[in-house]
Amino acid sequence: MGRGLTLSEDGAEHIPSALCPTILTDISTALASQSSDRAGTRLFALAGLQRFLQADGAIGSIATFRLGVAVRAVRAILFDKTLATNWALPWHQDRTIAVRQKIEVDGFGPWSRKQGVLHVEPPSELLARMLTLRLHLDPVDADNAPLLIAPGSHRLGRLAEPDIPAVVARCGSHACLAEVGDGWIYATAILHASEAAAQPRRRRVLQIDFAAEDLPGGLEWLGLNANLDV
Repeated sequence: MGRGLTLSEDGAEHIPSALCPTILTDISTALASQSSDRAGTRLFALAGLQRFLQADGAIGSIATFRLGVAVRAVRAILFDKTLATNWALPWHQDRTIAVRQKIEVDGFGPWSRKQGVLHVEPPSELLARMLTLRLHLDPVDADNAPLLIAPGSHRLGRLAEPDIPAVVARCGSHACLAEVGDGWIYATAILHASEAAAQPRRRRVLQIDFAAEDLPGGLEWLGLNANLDV
């Protein structure tokens, strides 16, 4: 898997065997009803998933170890790449968070809706304090569209789109290969991308964003308990 990246130095770290087979089976069962006809499906009110995401749960505890006991899962997305949905994503930063309602607060904006959910771009300093965890329900080798990250790019704050290619060239690219049950944890603001698979096979990834602070000015994280028709 190449040289070992660390979260503290590179902004990303591989976690072998992050989940045991029994928990993987339970998570796969909880996600079985989710659609695979789009690049990513935002997850809400999945009772079978909630216990794993608590601060002391099998998934949440991975983030708790790094962000402290105040950590909470604030967004979850299921990526289900198949032969029929062999999509690609260009190099980019994840810049938005999901919130309950629109309240104008300095430093927050612009606003958008994704799958019916209200999102806003927060200050880059807030994103810098968040972590994202990817849990692999299928193996990901070099031919099956691994996540690509640019080590160290998370330290550069919000990047203008025209500057991204030069940053990737300077930081380099690392393919986040994984076996079933492995995890990758990374700084939410890190530059990342995903190419179309050279040899497409099913590639399910559960991705969760974690934060350990309240939002200012009356804004609230939407979280994962909302019962939304998205």
